[in-house]
Amino acid sequence: MADQLSLFPQVQTKFPTTRYQGSKAKLTDWIWEKISSLEFETCLDAFGGTGTISHRLKREFKQVTYNDSLKFNYWFGQALIENSDVLLHDHDIEWILNSFDASYPTLIADTFADIYFLEDENKWLDKVITNINRLENKYRRSLAFFALAQSCIIKRPYNLFHRKNLYVRTADVKRSFGNKTSWDRPFESWFRHFAMEANQAVFSSGITCQATNADVYCIEGKYDLVYFDPPYISSKGVGVDFRDFYHFLEGLANYDRWPEMIDLKSKHRRLIRTPNDWIDKRRIYRAFENVFERHSDSVLVVSYRSDGIPSESELIRLLARFKSDVRVERFRNYQYALSKNKISNEILLIGQ
Repeated sequence: MADQLSLFPQVQTKFPTTRYQGSKAKLTDWIWEKISSLEFETCLDAFGGTGTISHRLKREFKQVTYNDSLKFNYWFGQALIENSDVLLHDHDIEWILNSFDASYPTLIADTFADIYFLEDENKWLDKVITNINRLENKYRRSLAFFALAQSCIIKRPYNLFHRKNLYVRTADVKRSFGNKTSWDRPFESWFRHFAMEANQAVFSSGITCQATNADVYCIEGKYDLVYFDPPYISSKGVGVDFRDFYHFLEGLANYDRWPEMIDLKSKHRRLIRTPNDWIDKRRIYRAFENVFERHSDSVLVVSYRSDGIPSESELIRLLARFKSDVRVERFRNYQYALSKNKISNEILLIGQ
């Protein structure tokens, strides 16, 4: 390891700040501590999300496959995991932010007026996402998209797109929560900030990593270790639907197809809903069984909450059907942003 560090000193790179619900950014060191003694070289991050775990595994010189079924997350993985040396240079940023003419589409301005952002901001978003899509290099394109998506998140109350609530930002009232300074900071300023953060996360470990955009049931390949961090279903049966919470970002990533994906009957213009086993309490057991069976030859690692559906004991029994040695690690007293649950623990199930 010392020799590798001398060859690749940039592995000390910093992962960008994130406001993504359910992110493991604050748990990466703990998770690595619990799995570092396992013997593995190739690994799959099946629900990659922000990419924090994949990035840490890449820094540990593992051959990482990042996967996420959402296209906007896949672009994050492409930018920060698969990409090893391409940066977003100042001239790229200036072109993205300043190369405008009269021919730009007005999809966001026409569809999302008075829902998430101000009128001039909506027009700006239409122009910038169009410029990003015109970039020829896929890694510059994904880095720029990452910067744009993070800019959208930080300018949203609650960092979500779950309801029409621009009024929370614009109302002239005394505030006991939220960060109006962040909300009102210009998009262009935030874009430059997150472009810099994304660049700082790019590095080469000397080992080829990749990002994929597949349904978790359809991921190809064999891996020494598979890490699962699926959506969480609370004990009350309420699932965390990331596609719903971040539908605006998924639309941005599918800009040319976005109009046909929108549920125009919804006030906040969410995407037309699609079935998802991972947020359905009736189908979640079979979902876990399917992925455990598919990767039964791999070491299986699952991030979960101790009070979810399936319950901790049920998930242990499911995992034990495929692994003779199952252990549980606990990170106590960890509470996610916006969560009111102060009782459950973050748990890590490891099956060998």
